Amino acid sequence: MSTSTAATLPFRDGHTWYQVTTPDEPRPGALPLVVLHGGPGMAHDYLRNLAALADETGRTVVHYDQFGCGRSSHRPDAPVETWVPQLFVDEFEAVVAHLGLERFHVLGQSWGGMLGAEIAVREPAGLASLAICNSPASMQLWVDGAAELRAQLPADVQEALLRHEGAGTTGDPEYLAATQVFYERHVCRVVPMPRDFIDSEEQMEAEPTVYHTMNGPNEFHVIGTMRDWTIVDRLPSVTAPTLVVAGEHDEATPATWQPFVDGIDGAVSHVFPGASHCTHLEQPEEFRRVVAGFFADHDA
Repeated sequence: MSTSTAATLPFRDGHTWYQVTTPDEPRPGALPLVVLHGGPGMAHDYLRNLAALADETGRTVVHYDQFGCGRSSHRPDAPVETWVPQLFVDEFEAVVAHLGLERFHVLGQSWGGMLGAEIAVREPAGLASLAICNSPASMQLWVDGAAELRAQLPADVQEALLRHEGAGTTGDPEYLAATQVFYERHVCRVVPMPRDFIDSEEQMEAEPTVYHTMNGPNEFHVIGTMRDWTIVDRLPSVTAPTLVVAGEHDEATPATWQPFVDGIDGAVSHVFPGASHCTHLEQPEEFRRVVAGFFADHDA
């Protein structure tokens, strides 16, 4: 069995929490994997099952909670301009340097895939490959995709969403129930929601600075610092081998992730039938099989 060790490293005026899962039987040549969680602000908990890749592939797996959430330092009073991608690129570089990782793979899920792309366009010397999972290449594409999927919800659900948004009562139980219909179709199709997902969601709701500041109140309304974000025009700068994955029913619709495939030379894609945004929770073994095969192909 693998061994997991947690610790912190200094970052900015606080610390970043990280966990390293080491296989008991390391596979020669298997490079470490660094996992980037989504949200922004969801912490690593919902991606915990990716630690199984340590035993399954003989490689070290690194999780960490990004600054402002989870077990890392929180800064609810930080200026709005603090919460931009460069902060998290800097943090990633600090984690890699602290752990002494000379060459590594990166897997980012949702916002984590967007962050992975932000890292990759900077062409870090140690990046062996990148897996972008369930991620959009621009927030406008994301908003457009959410609107498209929302229009396919049952009429009474759409009506409840519109009515409460118009009245400013988005905390009403009826509104929350209506958003849950969307989530169970397009975010995570495992009902009830897995404990790992709930753990991430609860910590984000308890202190939502990062999510509310960068994104907004929910998946439908992106009004934060990321509202104009796009990486589409910078994708030709990515030189690392890239895998793009999504679920058939993903809130990251095909139009949101196709620019990664079109813009990154040699990028390949894989769609998981029957899955949605949290593919790794819905089809964990198949998800790990697919990404593990990609990483193995690019260990050399």
